[in-house]
Amino acid sequence: MWSAPDTYAIARIDLPRAGTHGWQVRLQRRGVKYGKFFADGVHGGITEAYEAARGWRDAVIARITAEENLTRICRRSPRNSSGVVGVSKVCVISANGASYWFWQATWCPAPGARRCVKFSVKRYGEKAAFRLAVEARKIGAGL
Repeated sequence: MWSAPDTYAIARIDLPRAGTHGWQVRLQRRGVKYGKFFADGVHGGITEAYEAARGWRDAVIARITAEENLTRICRRSPRNSSGVVGVSKVCVISANGASYWFWQATWCPAPGARRCVKFSVKRYGEKAAFRLAVEARKIGAGL
């Protein structure tokens, strides 16, 4: 009657003692929880309640997907000391204990993917390494 992909995030709830019969939809994306109960009695039966639950779930997933596909608007965090989103100064300590400073550019070319590139302060100097990181961030992030 109901196949596995059709029941994604949908569970049947039958509690005869409580008089509760229906379908529960529960989703979570990026820490935000979505949930709703679809009672058989309110929707006219098991099948009708299931169809309502599936429709609501599909609408929520479509809305979440559309929001995730929008370009993320990056704002400068109060913790950002460089003044440029995605650009930070990092220190790498080698195996022999020597410290090397870099300006690093970080961006996400696709959902779930992350890229970064470092520019040595020793090699390019403080200002040039910073400028290269800012430029790399712009190019990488498609700005």
